[in-house]
Amino acid sequence: MNPAQLLAHFDRISEAPDAIPRLRQFILELAVRGLLVVQNPKEKATTATLRRSGVGAEKDSLFTIPASWAWRRLGEIADSRLGKMLDKTKNKGAECRYLRNVNVRWFDFDLSDVKEMRFEDFELDEFALRRGDVLICEGGEPGRAAVWDARDTEIYFQKAIHRVRFSTGVDPHYFVFVLREAADSGRLSTYFTGVGIKHLTGQGLSKFTVPIPPLAEQRRIVATVVELMALCDRLEAAQAERESRRERLAVASLRRLNQPANGDAASFREHARFHLWNLPRLTSRPEQIQQLRQTILNLAVRGRFASTMSWPAKPERLREFATLQNGYAFKSEWFAQSGIRLLRNTNVSHGLISWDDLVCLPRNRSGEFERFLLNEGDIVLSLDRPIIATGIKVARVRPEDNPCLLLQRVGRFLVKSMADLSLDYLFLWLNSPHFSDQINPGRSNGVPHISSKQVEAAEIFIPPLAEQRRTVARAEELMALCDQLEAQLTTSQTDRRRLLESVLHQALSDG
Repeated sequence: MNPAQLLAHFDRISEAPDAIPRLRQFILELAVRGLLVVQNPKEKATTATLRRSGVGAEKDSLFTIPASWAWRRLGEIADSRLGKMLDKTKNKGAECRYLRNVNVRWFDFDLSDVKEMRFEDFELDEFALRRGDVLICEGGEPGRAAVWDARDTEIYFQKAIHRVRFSTGVDPHYFVFVLREAADSGRLSTYFTGVGIKHLTGQGLSKFTVPIPPLAEQRRIVATVVELMALCDRLEAAQAERESRRERLAVASLRRLNQPANGDAASFREHARFHLWNLPRLTSRPEQIQQLRQTILNLAVRGRFASTMSWPAKPERLREFATLQNGYAFKSEWFAQSGIRLLRNTNVSHGLISWDDLVCLPRNRSGEFERFLLNEGDIVLSLDRPIIATGIKVARVRPEDNPCLLLQRVGRFLVKSMADLSLDYLFLWLNSPHFSDQINPGRSNGVPHISSKQVEAAEIFIPPLAEQRRTVARAEELMALCDQLEAQLTTSQTDRRRLLESVLHQALSDG
C-alpha cells in the first residue's frame, strides 16, 4: 500500500468513528502479514539466514505470512532482561538517571521527568542503554515499547522495563511495529500474567512469536510505515480542524440563540431558522445533540418561542403556584418483597421511573398512608443526588407504576391551580437549565441533596395557560427532531463503521 492507495481508502471511510486510529492499526496489520511492500525474490529467505545462525524453526498458524518469512520466538532471536530494582535502603554507588515505565511511550520516550537512583560501577555496563535497544513496559500498559535512539547519554533502566537487544537479522523498529499490532489485535495479551493487574514477564516475552521477513524487507516495511503514519498525522490534523470549525459554528449559533431577549424577534427567528436548517451539518456527535436539547429547553421556558406580548416580563417563585410534598419515612423493618411498591430516590432517574431495585409495603398497611399514594401523571423529583450525567432526576408516574407510595427524599409536585400552571409545562421547566442552574445541591452525610424549600424558591416564568401549551408543543416538536437526528447519527455511524471494516477487510484479503 502506498499513500495514494491509503488516501483512496480514507476518502471512503473518513467519517467513520475512529477512522484514523483504525487506519493506523490496518497499516500495521498489512505490515506484519507481508502485504505492505512487495517481496524481492533476490533477497535471502529468513528461514535460511536464521538456520545458519543456529536458530530453530517455530511453527505458528496465527495468520499466513510469505514463504520467505519465518515465525520465531523472541527468546530465540534476542537477549532480554529487566532493569535494576529500586531499593533505596540497599542501592549503593553514584546517583544516575534511569528510565521508568512512565518514560516509555509507544514509539517514543518522555524524558521530562527522569528520576535518579544509585548504581555501582560494576552495574553500569549491565544496565546501560545502547542505540537500537528496545525498551518494553512490563506493567502499566504491558508491551508498550520504543526503540532507544541514544538521545541522552549515561542513562539506565529500572526493573519495570524489559531491555530487548537484537544482534543481527531483526530491525528493532520493525519489531516494535509487530508489538503494537499484537497489542491492538489482542494477540499480545495472551502472553500476560495476572488476574487484575496484567504483567508481561520475561518468560512470557521470550515466548512471544514474531513474523520475520528478510532484513532488507524489514527496513522497507519500516520506511513505508513511517511514511504512512506521517500521512495519518496530517489527515488527523485536517480532520481535527474540520471538526473544530464545525464545533465553533455550532457553539456560536447556540450562543446567539441563548442570548437574552432584546425585543429583536426577527433577529432571533433568523438565528433559530439558520440553526435548525443546519442541524444535520452542525451535529456530528451525540454530545452536540444533548447540548441542543438543553438549548431548546432553555429557550422554551424563557419565552423565546412565544410572542413577546403574552410572555411575562419577570419570573415568579414556584411556591406561588406549586408546593413539593415530601415522601413518608417508612421504616425499613416494614419492608416486604411483595405488596405496594415504595418509590425511593434510587427508582427515579432522568425522565424515567425504574423498579429494578424494589422494596414494598404490605398491602394491609397501605390504608394508613393514602395521602402518599401517587397518581398517574404526577411529577416526582429525587431530592438526593438530584443531578446525574443525563440531567435532573425528575420523572412522571405512568399507569404501570401504580399503585406506589412516595418514600422520604422523593418529592411530588402539587399544583395549586391547574388554570395557572400545567403539569406538562412544569415538567418542561424542571428539565431545563433554567431550573437546574438555580439549585445547588449541598451534602448531608456526604450525599448531595436539595430541600423542598430550595425547589419551591426557584423562579419560573408563568405565561398564560394557552401559551404554556404552545410552548410545550413547540419544544416537543423540536425534541422529536433531535430524536430523529440522534437516530440518524447512530445509523450513519454504524454504516460508516461497517464500511470501514469492509473496506479494510477487502484490502487485507486482496493484498
